[in-house]
Amino acid sequence: MSLTGGIVLYSVLWFLVLFVLLPIGQKSQADVGEVTPGTPAGAPHEPKLKKKMLWATLITAVLWAGIAYIILADVITRADLDAWTR
Repeated sequence: MSLTGGIVLYSVLWFLVLFVLLPIGQKSQADVGEVTPGTPAGAPHEPKLKKKMLWATLITAVLWAGIAYIILADVITRADLDAWTR
C-alpha cells in the first residue's frame, strides 16, 4: 500500500464511521420540546459533533491499522481474492 492509498483508505473509513456514529444517541428538537424557529422539528437538538468526530478518529485508527496490517503483511493478496471469484 502506498502513502496515497493509506491516506485514501483512512479518509474513506473515517467518513464511513462518522456517518454511522451520527444518529447514535440523537434526540430531535421535537422530542426535547425546544424547536428553534426556522428549523424543522426533526432537526437534532444537540448533535455533539466534536465528540463524535473524536470517536470516529479513534475507531478509524484501529480499523485502519488492522486493514493496513492485512494488506502489508500479505495476509490476503490480490491472488487470493482472484481465486475466490473463480
